[in-house]
Amino acid sequence: MAHSVVFFLAPNDEAAAATHRRRPGREFQSVTCRFVEPDSAIAEWAVYFEEPSAGLPVPEALHRWWPAWVTAPSNDGVEVFAVPQRLTRALAGARSTEMEELAGRWATRLRATDGDDMTGDDLSAVLRGVAGLAASAVRTGGRLYSWSF
Repeated sequence: MAHSVVFFLAPNDEAAAATHRRRPGREFQSVTCRFVEPDSAIAEWAVYFEEPSAGLPVPEALHRWWPAWVTAPSNDGVEVFAVPQRLTRALAGARSTEMEELAGRWATRLRATDGDDMTGDDLSAVLRGVAGLAASAVRTGGRLYSWSF
């Protein structure tokens, strides 16, 4: 489980990769959270928009939507993922009711898998913040990424 996660905007993969050795700084718009797995979160969100269903998707469905690394994890444990463009557009255009439903589903999955180790962050606020970043990425032509340690 990542101790620190930063979802951030960058102009391209090269700029995002440059954050590997240092946490994304003030030069990047960002949203932070703690104790979540960004790759699992990104996959969970993608499944919600791409394969709607009444219940939680099976774990195998999440693996089909795993995000691509910009920098793979190394001995320091830091990894940077690119949020898929389709997901970025879906988050940018999501209605508030969709965001609340997605946040609830995400929280349900985290409670089921992480139990007492679940993050104390307000997942709805995190998701709304990431959706705001996604909207900015769509407007500016930037890209959405996650950095985690």
